[in-house]
Amino acid sequence: MCEYCGCQSLAAIDELTREHDEVVRLISRLRPAHQDGDVARMARIACEITTVLGPHTRVEEHGLFPAMAVDFPEQIAVLEAEHRGIEAVLAEAAAGAPPTDPTWPERLMEAMALLRHHILKEQDGVFPAALATLGTEEWEAVEKARAEAGSAASRPTARPGPEEPR
Repeated sequence: MCEYCGCQSLAAIDELTREHDEVVRLISRLRPAHQDGDVARMARIACEITTVLGPHTRVEEHGLFPAMAVDFPEQIAVLEAEHRGIEAVLAEAAAGAPPTDPTWPERLMEAMALLRHHILKEQDGVFPAALATLGTEEWEAVEKARAEAGSAASRPTARPGPEEPR
């Protein structure tokens, strides 16, 4: 991911980036489960992704995005709409139970492809723009949002069971 502009030197951006990295790692575990037709495993992984994205999204939407929306309202609106669409598909696997809708596995894979693209837009666009445009007050708001939301990426994630590849 992005390392050219120095935005990861900020703790807030570094934490968001680590969460992105964890989500991408989890998405990579979805592919074999999908290929095996293991919807139950897909649902468990979807819940792990939700665990990471919950606080991550709160930090973005309550800390970073409000400040960025001043200069980039259309782009931030698109990112927030993408959050809602991705969350809706992930939510179908609430508590790790496999959804009964036979279209869910394909919709999940489509949502994860969107999420990977979304992550690139944030890391290659939003984060460097934030570094260039936000002032001290805005970064303090991001830090406040992080303190309120916490972080799942800094906590250990569930290890795969014997039937799950690492």
